[in-house]
Amino acid sequence: MSTDPFTPLPSTRSAGPVPRTGVSLILRLELSESLRSRWFHFYSLVVVGLMLLLITTGISESRVLGFTGLSRLLVSYIQIAMAVLPLFIIVTTARSMVGDREAGNLEYMLAFPVSLTTWYWGRFLARLVLVLAPVGVALIVAGVYGMAMGHAVPWWHIGLYSGLIAALATCFLGLGFLISAWSRSTEVALGASLLIWLLLVALLDLLLLSVLIQQRVSSDLVIGIALANPLQAFRTASMILFDPQLILLGPSSYVILDNFGVNGYVAWAMGYPVALGLALAGLGFWRFRKSDLV
Repeated sequence: MSTDPFTPLPSTRSAGPVPRTGVSLILRLELSESLRSRWFHFYSLVVVGLMLLLITTGISESRVLGFTGLSRLLVSYIQIAMAVLPLFIIVTTARSMVGDREAGNLEYMLAFPVSLTTWYWGRFLARLVLVLAPVGVALIVAGVYGMAMGHAVPWWHIGLYSGLIAALATCFLGLGFLISAWSRSTEVALGASLLIWLLLVALLDLLLLSVLIQQRVSSDLVIGIALANPLQAFRTASMILFDPQLILLGPSSYVILDNFGVNGYVAWAMGYPVALGLALAGLGFWRFRKSDLV
């Protein structure tokens, strides 16, 4: 045995808990902060409340264009969520980083022993989890209600709807992070987010399509521009799951089905918004690193 007085004695204590990684630290911090915020409580109440409202109105017992039972309920809920979900995401996210900068919290947040990349993308992932969690609860409630009422529960379609909503949420979350990184004040961020949302809603059916059709532009080009809108891609995919022939879209369905097919279009409606959202978030990260953080 060594007699050197400076030789440390073997420790009998356990090594203790493994320290958290940077991503898990940011996830835990962002989740705990957002769970205490009013926007998350209000957002959860609206998302789940819409499902409960549709259930209490007995919409699953009605029949419209052949849709009845839980299919009718899900179609109605998804169409409403298409208008509500992006607005909540882009408005609350666009104010996040610029709001922290104005309040002086950003300097404190960046003092954590994590890299800027870990902090930014960890926050992005945490926001995505927070946005999707209430929607998942609402869809589970719909499935349980369908089983209790004896309806056939299309679990496969519920899973596809969950994927579509996740793709749409990723797209608008990335857009919100980009706006927040470029804006210098919460007023600018809020105004820009509302303007972009209104523009996308207007381009859904009204302004651009009517002008292009009036100018006798090729129908393929008009439909291509419409499908580049993530809202329109989501809307069409939500209909194609229960209406594979896209009867509700009229003649434009031939262009979509001939070029994509049902499975191909569903894959496009999931992959395109995710890729667009990650690209926008990446551009926001580049701007965030180049800007004056404090």
